[in-house]
Amino acid sequence: MKSSQKLLYKRILLKLSGEALMGSQSYGLDLPTVERICGEIKEAHEMGVEQAIVVGGGNIFRGLNGEAQGIERSTSDHMGMLATIMNALALQSKLEQMSIETRVMSAVPLQSICEPYIRRRATHHMEKGRVVICAAGTGNPYFTTDSAAALRASELNCDVLMKGTKVDGIYSADPLKYKDAVFYPELSYQQVLTENLRVMDTSAIALARDSHIPIMVFSILNPHGVREALQGKGRFTMIK
Repeated sequence: MKSSQKLLYKRILLKLSGEALMGSQSYGLDLPTVERICGEIKEAHEMGVEQAIVVGGGNIFRGLNGEAQGIERSTSDHMGMLATIMNALALQSKLEQMSIETRVMSAVPLQSICEPYIRRRATHHMEKGRVVICAAGTGNPYFTTDSAAALRASELNCDVLMKGTKVDGIYSADPLKYKDAVFYPELSYQQVLTENLRVMDTSAIALARDSHIPIMVFSILNPHGVREALQGKGRFTMIK
């Protein structure tokens, strides 16, 4: 590998929100956006990075919103899990069009559509150079896909949990609303919890802390954002 492509991490867990797949739309999938993000994943793949991806479903259905509309919470969360599977299949389709071998592995068994999530099998796929897309969160209601990302990163012995967001790191306030928001290049797990910075839910932060997995928060909207983050370039926040 060329020195210009020196990697900070060999095995990563990439967390993508459902909203990241919407592009400028207000609902559903924006296929050009999905294709662009898959291009980012392909760049990392070609650099020799082993990748697992946890994808959310908020672009299609969000469990908390369903509960607010009168759907029982467990049922609502299960509906959200199905939305993550739809997003995972869309990512798989685009990645395989780019000649990247993938496996969708669901925490909720749907064997006619995708593989069940089994830790050893997922590890084997990653070692073989396949991109593993983890769907259906943890498979349990009341847990977010952020918690699923921290759990999978821990189970699969990932070197880092990379969370792609709409902004280029963590700020003291929403930088899209407050121009005087302070950017944090580095934070401790405890600072995130104490200051309630809300980049991920508290259970995800606590699990990453206990598993000693650093969290990198970067913008998935920036061209080549994944590649640059893997090389320590560009702008991002590290939680460790």
